[in-house]
Amino acid sequence: MFSLVSTLEKIEEKPAMKSYAGNKDESSTILDKYYSVQFSLSKMDPTYLFKLRDISSNGLCILVKQDSTVFRQLNEGDILDMEYNPTRSSGPTKLLKTQITSKNSYDRFKGHSLVELKIIDK
Repeated sequence: MFSLVSTLEKIEEKPAMKSYAGNKDESSTILDKYYSVQFSLSKMDPTYLFKLRDISSNGLCILVKQDSTVFRQLNEGDILDMEYNPTRSSGPTKLLKTQITSKNSYDRFKGHSLVELKIIDK
């Protein structure tokens, strides 16, 4: 019975992820190379680290707690230098200019939002 529930959750999740449109090809390519992204909002702020995700209708995003300091400071249109960390620990990181394209609530995780990203400098 527990196995069946687990299987059903996986079955429901996969079609939803595949049904999104947008920059999915680009997101898939980025996710093949990079696992996470880190950035700082200013020289005085800490460095924030987030897992990259491909669960947004527009492609690449990170999941951020809505009551966090970083969430309140991120604004749509902001352009940040983000360091993309490779999927393998031995690979090099890559610094890319990235734009915050939107911030949307994410019902699946209460109190979190999807912050959608667009790489503007490759």
